[in-house]
Amino acid sequence: MQEQLWHPVVSSYILQDQPLAVQLLGQRVVLWRDGQGSAHAWPDRCPHRGAQLSLGRVLRTDDCGHRLECPYHGWQFDARGQCVRVPAVHSFEPPSSHALQPYAAHEAYGLVWVNLQPAQAAAHAVPHFAAEHDPALRKVLCGPYDVATSAPRIVENFLDMAHFGFVHEGWLGVREQPEVADYVVERAAHGVRASQCKAWQPQSNVHSTAPAEVTYDYEVLAPYTAALSKVPDAHSVAVQGFRESIALFIGPMEPTRSRVWFRLAMLDWHSSDEHLQAFQHTIFTQDQPVLESQQPQLLPLNLAHEVHCAADKLSSAYRRYLREQHITFGVQP
Repeated sequence: MQEQLWHPVVSSYILQDQPLAVQLLGQRVVLWRDGQGSAHAWPDRCPHRGAQLSLGRVLRTDDCGHRLECPYHGWQFDARGQCVRVPAVHSFEPPSSHALQPYAAHEAYGLVWVNLQPAQAAAHAVPHFAAEHDPALRKVLCGPYDVATSAPRIVENFLDMAHFGFVHEGWLGVREQPEVADYVVERAAHGVRASQCKAWQPQSNVHSTAPAEVTYDYEVLAPYTAALSKVPDAHSVAVQGFRESIALFIGPMEPTRSRVWFRLAMLDWHSSDEHLQAFQHTIFTQDQPVLESQQPQLLPLNLAHEVHCAADKLSSAYRRYLREQHITFGVQP
């Protein structure tokens, strides 16, 4: 199932005029841009002798097109993946068999997304982060963070409120008020949703001026993607009407190695990107060592393999959802 989904692999601004190697679901992938700036994703393997195409270069042709050249024998491939030149045999016209099968590539949320299905066969859409389309909200990308654990472990942590007072003490929680009040969990169109979530937070955002109760809503948008929205008490924040949403986007590189981005959407048009990113960096780097310490690194889908409490009902629903979606990458049956 995970091979049919869209996954983020790199920030868009990183992909420039030369090929770039990335890893997705244990596969080596090469990214490159053509003359129109469109991103392409291919298997990072020349069909001739298996060299990594990411070690090659992008060539501009006389007709203003672009080709990707293999570093080994100089074979050139056009944007369709078709070999169009074999330098060692000048008069040779490569047949259709001398080609590779492109993956589907798309850009959204400041990221390049890849679907390991052939470009024409990719059916699923990139996960929909609703706040991205709210013109009142400022958007900022944070990351990437390379994390030595599975993508589902990271999603589950994002959905968890019970750790706030311990991992994020003095920021998103306090040890003296660790209780998680009951909340509502239900299935959503593309995953799982939780509402009426409450947390007492000393500093819930960059504009906090006082501790306050904060209301959270969570939604799993895809197996490795989730989003939250949070609204603090109005008296506790310096910006009138402040609200924010945060999306978690994960590129699952290997079963226990993941690349993470956060997409911020908030009512703040005055702070610098760096200021907003710094707050998110503080929070996630508190999470990261704990995430990397968890054993097993693969998320157990059998609920009997770990013990649970009432505060865990969102994470339990997430595990059931992964099982229903037949996800096998990053999980333990």
